[in-house]
Amino acid sequence: MSRDGAVPAARLAQVGRQMNLVKIHDYLWEIPKTGAMLVPGRIYISEPMLEEIRDDPALLQVANVACLPGIVGYSLAMPDIHWGYGFPIGGVAGIDADRGVISPGGVGYDINCGVRLARTNLSYEEVAPKVDRLADALFEAIPAGVGSQGAIPNLSVEELRQVVREGAQWALSHGYAVPEDLEHTEENGCLPMAQPEKVSEHAYNRGRKQLGTLGSGNHFLEVSRVDHIYEPQVADALGIRLGQVTVLIHSGSRGLGHQTCDDYLRIISSAMSKYEIVLPDRQLAAVPICSPEGQDYLGAMAAAANFAWCNRQVMMHLAANAFMAALGIGRRELGFTLIYDVCHNIAKFEEHAVDGQPRRLCIHRKGATRAFGPGHPALPQAYRTLGQPVLIPGDMGRYSFLLIGLEGAMRETFGSSCHGAGRVMSRTKAYREARGRDLYAELQALGVTVRAQSRAGVAEEMPASYKDVADVVAVLEAAGITRRVARLKPFAVIKG
Repeated sequence: MSRDGAVPAARLAQVGRQMNLVKIHDYLWEIPKTGAMLVPGRIYISEPMLEEIRDDPALLQVANVACLPGIVGYSLAMPDIHWGYGFPIGGVAGIDADRGVISPGGVGYDINCGVRLARTNLSYEEVAPKVDRLADALFEAIPAGVGSQGAIPNLSVEELRQVVREGAQWALSHGYAVPEDLEHTEENGCLPMAQPEKVSEHAYNRGRKQLGTLGSGNHFLEVSRVDHIYEPQVADALGIRLGQVTVLIHSGSRGLGHQTCDDYLRIISSAMSKYEIVLPDRQLAAVPICSPEGQDYLGAMAAAANFAWCNRQVMMHLAANAFMAALGIGRRELGFTLIYDVCHNIAKFEEHAVDGQPRRLCIHRKGATRAFGPGHPALPQAYRTLGQPVLIPGDMGRYSFLLIGLEGAMRETFGSSCHGAGRVMSRTKAYREARGRDLYAELQALGVTVRAQSRAGVAEEMPASYKDVADVVAVLEAAGITRRVARLKPFAVIKG
């Protein structure tokens, strides 16, 4: 065991390879309920992709999550599955809201890390000749990298408390948004259960200068062109056309969210014995949802989630200004419009059918995206007959996808989909593999202009580090969970 009580990765992987997996169909595999598991595990994946992760500890993590008190249905994993903290990345769990537990490992350190997609009135042919100027303007306008300071520096703790209470509404009231932005953001960009007083002073101090920042790691701003449309009618309803310039922004709650997770992992780990909760991995630390510790974590987590929504909204505003300055155009000509904003590290209360009966659940999505089907009342009126837009970024050398949620997601995955390509190479290995290579030139040869704070950040995120996201989304389309609408090809990427 490691010092924090977690099972070592090598041991997890060895056990994972020995696990019995039952094929349900070509894109779904089940881990039968054994031992302390309360439900079976289910993994949406193709057979070739499954063989690639046989040595990944994430398989055993799916079984471990199935031991959480109050879990219903299945412990689920999406095709971008890989090893995470406690939960696998790509993990989904529905927990009974009245009798179950809350686990920070089922949300992650970057609370409400998420993605938003904006469309423009511009065509690739208009922008391509000015791509260097645009990339420079975006890189200058949006702070990126470890410890980067935001476009709204020196917020007081009291002002930051207002941000975490209001989320994207704060951005609207301060001129960084229009009402339609909030309508096209999951939860309208705010979880009302936020309790600013449950966020530590240390977390506030880490977040004070980071509103409007991209961060590092796999976070990015990507300028793309729509290079393929799969569903013309849906694309038209979303305002998407071939050759159109779009913008993806991927970021989260920065230091405020990371510190909040760290704070509550300590509190909840210490409280487990009080509630006589025993789990196979200490990284799954959990307490009853109704407990004081559980309620405090939910309030702090919601506050961090609201910071993340406000953060992405502010960056969208900054990106629009950078476009106008670099291209010498006005707001009307630019037509910068939010299609949707989704989060993929969060726990939220939702109603889902379990054994044919509606139940209120706390849905943990760890590296998984909400994908509600047509008709769901939580969707904006403009999208309700279509289903929820689902945003799946790939690596910076290939493509990303815009999808739509289907009714199958509501029946099988608690309205959930994958969140990205999923790593196949650790950051350390990627950095090692990149030695001696001119990655900027390699990406330029693919038609991608990159601006980054460091070569190391580009090396850790080079395209070979990730699965082909086309393979990932194809699994969920074949399984009837989501459907592809459009493919987005990057041509300018801003990295931390």
